[in-house]
Amino acid sequence: MIIVDSALKKREAENNPVKVGIIGAGYMGRGTVLTIEKSVPGMKVAALYNRTIEKAEKGYEQAGVDNFRRVATVDELESIVDEDGYAVTDNPYLLCEARNLDVIIEATGEIEFGTKVTLSAIENGKHVVLMNAELDATIGPILKKYADEKGVVITNADGDQPGVLMNLMRFTETIGYKPVLAGNIKGMIDHYRNPDTQKEFARKHKQKPKMVTSFADGTKISMEMAVVANATGFRSDVRGMHGPKCSHATEAIDLFSEKQLLGGGTIDYILGAEPGPGVFVIAHNENPVLQDYMAYFKMGDGPFYVFYVPYHLPHLEVPITAARAVLFGDAAIAPKGGPVCEVIAVAKKDLKKGEELDGIGGFCCYSTIDNSEIARKENLLPMGLSVGAILKNDVKKDSPLTFDDVKLPDDLVSVKMWEEQKIKF
Repeated sequence: MIIVDSALKKREAENNPVKVGIIGAGYMGRGTVLTIEKSVPGMKVAALYNRTIEKAEKGYEQAGVDNFRRVATVDELESIVDEDGYAVTDNPYLLCEARNLDVIIEATGEIEFGTKVTLSAIENGKHVVLMNAELDATIGPILKKYADEKGVVITNADGDQPGVLMNLMRFTETIGYKPVLAGNIKGMIDHYRNPDTQKEFARKHKQKPKMVTSFADGTKISMEMAVVANATGFRSDVRGMHGPKCSHATEAIDLFSEKQLLGGGTIDYILGAEPGPGVFVIAHNENPVLQDYMAYFKMGDGPFYVFYVPYHLPHLEVPITAARAVLFGDAAIAPKGGPVCEVIAVAKKDLKKGEELDGIGGFCCYSTIDNSEIARKENLLPMGLSVGAILKNDVKKDSPLTFDDVKLPDDLVSVKMWEEQKIKF
């Protein structure tokens, strides 16, 4: 952050802002427009897409921008950007193809749609920032391969838990402490929440009921921690992680065994702890002199130490990710190779043959996380590929779904990419 702000101020002084295109003008997308236009020097949201174009216009209006214009072609968009103006469109591929946009922020949370626009952006030489852990957890490794081949950055975002965790892990490593557990701080999980139970909460916080359901039923944390696993090589100790309850993040050091902590890197979470919703890292150092210093700093007696961040601020921090990608070629968090963990679909109720699955945050399934070799050995269905699948068999409540249980929709790009990822890695 410290070097990024100086670099952005330099771009501002040179009248050469980082030009951002945002795909998705929902709650977080509009918040990101507001942050960049009101607070971030040396950066501008030059183009904004939404399926309902009036929502894109609302995103600019909320940020005090009134000189935007609707565009229907790449030439029109590029001309407006060259003129230092702002463009709105209901065609996302215009942003991906425009020569004078530096980076795309994908902020839809949709997997099939997100796959298509991300591939288009990469093919057209754009850096991509994903505010879309669902997409990243499902096919992030193969998207990273495509991005590497085109010489562009693909990254999840500062401000979402995976990016905050990776920043914290890089910090602890830099000061000489080896991360051994990467953890999320979660307030509650109830696998059986659904869009009806979450409707009022969603209305109050201006969110979609399915999105809020994915937070409550365990899907979102599974997606986020799969992103962390794929970026670090850390694994889940058990299916679903342990998720012990405690009152404060500093207690985490006593909740995981030494065997687990020294087993090669673990992902997990703590439940109901303060300060939430944040993240924590347990790191290790056995140097007795350094242990004296850490005791003096009231960090404990060692050799394990808890480092934590008490918040995550997605739409406030994602501009930093975009700047890191464009100015330094640096990803906040990205897969380091093939899948390490996968997010699998589990029946939220007794499911019947012929039923159509309604995907993430729906009535049919919740998600949990497991190590990729187990998921593949058991032929388990990734939650990210579940929407629109038709059941070929009855599935009992709390049973994981397999590929043998479903017929997937035809001709989905996301499914083809997942199959390519499986073959590649």
